[in-house]
Amino acid sequence: MNIHTAPFDSSSYLDSEEAINAYLNEILSENDPDLFLMAIGNIAKARGLAKVAADSGLGRESLYKAFAPGAKPRYDTVYKVIQALGIRFTFGQ
Repeated sequence: MNIHTAPFDSSSYLDSEEAINAYLNEILSENDPDLFLMAIGNIAKARGLAKVAADSGLGRESLYKAFAPGAKPRYDTVYKVIQALGIRFTFGQ
């Protein structure tokens, strides 16, 4: 008996602002930069990489590479994508 599985793709569950907010809050609580970058990539995928690429001024292939596992994207790349996604961070006391 062969069992075939597919990799889990969280982007398919990021279908609302509430889901994205909950996802990011959970990711940020882990305090893991690689996990954070993966999450930004998943959100970009959920919103449509072509649209995020156009809105950020980056190429679609650049986005794939920047948020691939193990990638170390530049701050300005991450910032442009966060801006294109409309993500706003707020900090409370």
